[in-house]
Amino acid sequence: MKKEMRTAVYDEELGVEAYRFKGIMQPFPAHFHRYYVIGLVEGGDRMLSCKNREHVLERGDVILFNPGDSHACVQNGGGAFDYRGINIGEQVMFGLAQEVTGRRMLPGFSKNVVRDGETACQVRVLHEMIMEETGGFGREETLLFLILRLVQMFGQPFESCVSPCRQEIARACEYMEQNFPERICLDDICRYAGLGKSALLRAFTKEKGVTPYRYLEAVRIGAAKKMLAKGSSPAETAMQTGFSDQSHFTNYFSQFIGLAPGSYRKIFAEKDGCRGGWSHEG
Repeated sequence: MKKEMRTAVYDEELGVEAYRFKGIMQPFPAHFHRYYVIGLVEGGDRMLSCKNREHVLERGDVILFNPGDSHACVQNGGGAFDYRGINIGEQVMFGLAQEVTGRRMLPGFSKNVVRDGETACQVRVLHEMIMEETGGFGREETLLFLILRLVQMFGQPFESCVSPCRQEIARACEYMEQNFPERICLDDICRYAGLGKSALLRAFTKEKGVTPYRYLEAVRIGAAKKMLAKGSSPAETAMQTGFSDQSHFTNYFSQFIGLAPGSYRKIFAEKDGCRGGWSHEG
């Protein structure tokens, strides 16, 4: 069995996170992120489900997720997963897109899986520069060239990547985003949204690609990432973000992010100059 390795780095100068997973067999259940993901498959047998489409991932495939794209990834054979990932927040992406296009707009990517050798090469080069903290301002230059290529080849206005949201579903999301630290029940969401339980569950899952409960957990994980990045302990973070206990929080965080909360916290707590990192082999 291939040895597992998980490495994560935060590049403070660029404002992005970089991940390197090797030998991973872990499935990732349906979830979404509030940031962009640019990934590169280096090996392994995986099946990706995203926006009602199935993709058999191959070595060299570039993965593109817009904020809010619901996706899941599971084993599709015996080969362990090797993956590089770069996470970019909306505000950072807004600045990058404005630099390369001259327009004040968030981009959206029209494809979730791209098979293009030049794009894959650019992602790999940038990822290695971030992980190894090399290249000086060349890292920023390489990032801008990559964003320019992605926008030119696969870009569209971000709004066109998000299906129109019914008013009731928008209210349900609003309620969960405003009250996630509290104990929330389905009745509360339904009353706020103005829908019955069955209607809400069907409409929400069709619209968002995840159930309301899974959406709530993703909102809580997003808030937890911000707290951990600022130095909060996993126990304090679990309590402040609505999880029933630290064990429940750790399980969910690891499923969604691929790292334990304490490991994620270390990539920020151990920053030295412009870079913080964490690595685990097992």
